[in-house]
Amino acid sequence: MDKNTRRMIVVGVDGMDARLAKKYLDAGKMPNLKKLLEHGSAREDLVMLGGVPTITPPMWTTLATGAYPGTHGITDFWNQHPTELDTLVYSLDSRNCKAEQLWNVLAEAGKKTLVWHWPGSSWPPTSDSPNLHVVEGTTPSDINFVNGSMEYEKFVWAKEEFEESASYQIEEEDHSSGAGCIISGVELADEKAGKKMSNAMDTFQSNTLKAILMSEHEGEKNGAEKCELSAKERSVKVQLRPCKNWAKELPEGAKEFSIPVSNGLERRIGLIVPNANGVYDKVEIYKNKKANEPLLVLADNRLVPPIFDTVLKGEERVEVTRTHILLELAEDGSEVLVYVGRAMKVDAPDLFHPKHLYKDIFDNVGPVPGVTLLGSHMPNDWFKVDAQAWDFYAKWQADCINYLIKQEGYEMVFSHLHNVDCVGHVMWERSTQRKEFQKSIPEEFQAVMEYTYVQTDNYLGEFMPLLDEGWTIIVTSDHGLVSAREDMPPALGDPFGVNAKAMVEMGYTVLKKDENGEPLREIDWEKTTAVAPRGLYIYINLKGRNPHGIVEPEDKYDLEERIITDLYNYRYEGKRCVAVAMRQQDAALLGLKTQDGDSSIGDIVYWLTEGFNRVHGDSLSTYMGTADTSESPIFVIGGRGVKQNFYTDRVIREVDVAPTMAVLAGVRMPAQCEGAPVYQIFDLEN
Repeated sequence: MDKNTRRMIVVGVDGMDARLAKKYLDAGKMPNLKKLLEHGSAREDLVMLGGVPTITPPMWTTLATGAYPGTHGITDFWNQHPTELDTLVYSLDSRNCKAEQLWNVLAEAGKKTLVWHWPGSSWPPTSDSPNLHVVEGTTPSDINFVNGSMEYEKFVWAKEEFEESASYQIEEEDHSSGAGCIISGVELADEKAGKKMSNAMDTFQSNTLKAILMSEHEGEKNGAEKCELSAKERSVKVQLRPCKNWAKELPEGAKEFSIPVSNGLERRIGLIVPNANGVYDKVEIYKNKKANEPLLVLADNRLVPPIFDTVLKGEERVEVTRTHILLELAEDGSEVLVYVGRAMKVDAPDLFHPKHLYKDIFDNVGPVPGVTLLGSHMPNDWFKVDAQAWDFYAKWQADCINYLIKQEGYEMVFSHLHNVDCVGHVMWERSTQRKEFQKSIPEEFQAVMEYTYVQTDNYLGEFMPLLDEGWTIIVTSDHGLVSAREDMPPALGDPFGVNAKAMVEMGYTVLKKDENGEPLREIDWEKTTAVAPRGLYIYINLKGRNPHGIVEPEDKYDLEERIITDLYNYRYEGKRCVAVAMRQQDAALLGLKTQDGDSSIGDIVYWLTEGFNRVHGDSLSTYMGTADTSESPIFVIGGRGVKQNFYTDRVIREVDVAPTMAVLAGVRMPAQCEGAPVYQIFDLEN
């Protein structure tokens, strides 16, 4: 090319499925993606051949480095503890990455670069270059989830017949559904990128997980019956009663209800009053009964942008913001249902580098909104709550990035949005009829899928004006999401703990027992020859390598062969559920081979059969599901430096994205890059 592109943005969308995107594109639902294609290149099916495992941290790290997981070392949502086979280590930590990230190359080559909420080896920053700015990257769901969330979200349902509870203690939502977004104790970065700070939240390395999963109903995919509860069934129930003891005079018919905050230690007061026609049509929320003016007014089932409030966190009073939605209000004032969003800390710049970016965004775009992870599990509730929350968050994020591009003069932007994946973990699997979801109507869930892609296209539309300014835009993802055919995946392949059940049944993992002979969630290492601690991997309990090892090194090969044979013979509901199983040395063909002594990849690697798998993570990236879903990630590129309205037959792999960007930007490739530029799409004259 005569000239390299000077400005480029990656619009990364977690879980965006090339097959579904093509379906909605052909149906006229994604006009902005269509426009990008008209200005650019892709495969005709939009598919990019994904790597493995098909899960967030390793694949976003592959996109950033051009290296396979066996090379960069991020090998699942959780990495393996270096010695303890039943213990996992949180992998969203850039210091665990052994490969160079492209943004470091760009920044050090003099190109001002923004990395926005990229959940793969972006935080803490690993380059001292003043050209590198990084925002978050510690959890996939949303900005400041870890250090900004002061109190969980909730539904509050008020009716006259409810009894006023003596306690408002709120149980935080169970996040074992696979969103994988809960950690504590992140390390902060100061104004000098990569410098280790001394504080109570020392390091990601202390964020470990030890969970023994004893059935297929545990781990990522559990609680099917809970997933079919409505907002009312999942709500905090409070009494709706006549008003009393207010400082100001209220009209006849005024009613009040309590909204618990500070985890039940305090309350805000909801007030409803009839209008001139005697109809109750809005909710006012007050800090207390002495206040003359409400904190906010709710009406018309519309999301109210973040309002300022405070909560108690321990003994500290913290200033926060929240969003709210009025979901239901009976015209006769007999009941009220309100969504109260997550309380987000106002003073939370620690995961912004440099920290002044936080104040710039806060003052000029608005406070960080918390998206909903409560998961309105039924479509009717979802369109009232989640759809609005993600619409608002996506627009806020796009506004932030566009503002910073103009304010800071970035030439390169790496960005990530998590709407498709977050929604998909709750909704996608119920887009087909399955026996454990008795209340599900597949067409209603498919409507949710469609809306989420339309929402994503609207988000992309916020960046399309950059094409006219000479930018190159890349739309890509880490993996797709499938709605699997079978009813329940087996107790194998779960990324969030030790997959004990199948390994116990095959005789390789042995659990200790209590005095009644019932199994405990504790491994008997003196009798255990192998464990399946996470996702795709099985480890031999090897003598001399593992602290409790009992398998002689000379017996390792024969044991691996027996395990692989048993995996292929293992049946779930009468069917074979393991598609591929191989030794680590053979898994090198798929980019999953490490150096000797590295524990990040198991001795055996396996994948579940198409149809038995979860929404993603235990699959090959070529899998397809029902309702036109697939695991295939997407790759579309448009703008300066690439051919317009061009389709290539080239197989584009995830490892090819970083080297393609490097060539377009006119910089060297990352040091450990294993992919190749997609040169077929380059416009040699532009």
